[in-house]
Amino acid sequence: MTEIIAPASLSQPMTDPFGRSISYLRVSVTDRCDLRCFYCMAEDMTFLPKADLLTLEELDRLCSAFIAKGVKKLRLTGGEPLVRRNVMSLVRSLSRHLASGALRELTMTTNGTQLARFASELRDCGIRRINVSLDTLDPVKFKSITRWGELDKVKAGIEAARAAGIGVKINAVALKNLNEEEIPSLMEWAHDKGMALTLIEVMPMGEIGEGRIDQYVPLSLVRARLAKHYTLTDLDETTGGPARYVRVAETGGTLGFITPMTHNFCESCNRVRITCTGTLHTCLGHEDAADLRKPLRASADNDLLAAAIDRAIGLKPKGHDFIIDRRHNRPSVSRHMSVTGG
Repeated sequence: MTEIIAPASLSQPMTDPFGRSISYLRVSVTDRCDLRCFYCMAEDMTFLPKADLLTLEELDRLCSAFIAKGVKKLRLTGGEPLVRRNVMSLVRSLSRHLASGALRELTMTTNGTQLARFASELRDCGIRRINVSLDTLDPVKFKSITRWGELDKVKAGIEAARAAGIGVKINAVALKNLNEEEIPSLMEWAHDKGMALTLIEVMPMGEIGEGRIDQYVPLSLVRARLAKHYTLTDLDETTGGPARYVRVAETGGTLGFITPMTHNFCESCNRVRITCTGTLHTCLGHEDAADLRKPLRASADNDLLAAAIDRAIGLKPKGHDFIIDRRHNRPSVSRHMSVTGG
């Protein structure tokens, strides 16, 4: 891909109205996925027309603009990022920012189904850590959650990543009456392999044909249950995301909690998200949206793009509005996580 030289207009750092410096960008490269996890997508999802998506070259230019404005950590997400055709050309191109020192970390969140194929190439492109979404080690439950996924394929992908020298963190959504009793064994499995585990509360995003109240379990309750059998010590460490971490004495591993419902983590938010169509969301839990595709395509230089970014950052809200709507059983945010970038 052609190197884009950033003009002076992109040199202004991003600081929101509450003094938070924006240094972490999450980019959804596609809304498509080869699984249909029932808390994330409807079974009969209608995906965006391919013509609506930014090209890989446009995604590269957009990411590079944010890096020029101070982003140090860039995470590629989806949908499932590795199902986008030729996505590795984007990863290879973005790795130049690691080589220059402008970017501190290039990473990815994946469901693991394609990792066996791409792990070595990801390592060669400078990716040293990835997050793998995995909610259960039970093949029957896994197929139920994902609607048609094969657990062995994901586990093989995880092992391929580890063999390539990529650090793996497991992300698991806590699901009421489905995997909540399995969390201790999932934690012990991950820690035994030297992988951290992060638990996530169900987020009310997008119509999925399921009642979120039937899926939701508060992580405060999960932690209290774990504390009866394990010694949990709070840690100050962070990976730049919203998780709060504990050390589990009995396993020696790290356990994270992402709690958008029971504990607002917005006070230290340093993140913004871009969808595969070029829409900037400064908050996961708001219906805010700034169109970056139009200024991106309107000019060969980045002046209009820089101005659009600055306007959006200037409107970043203080915190999200996530609630589980018990009365109407509807999502707080209409867009799906697969579109926003998980």
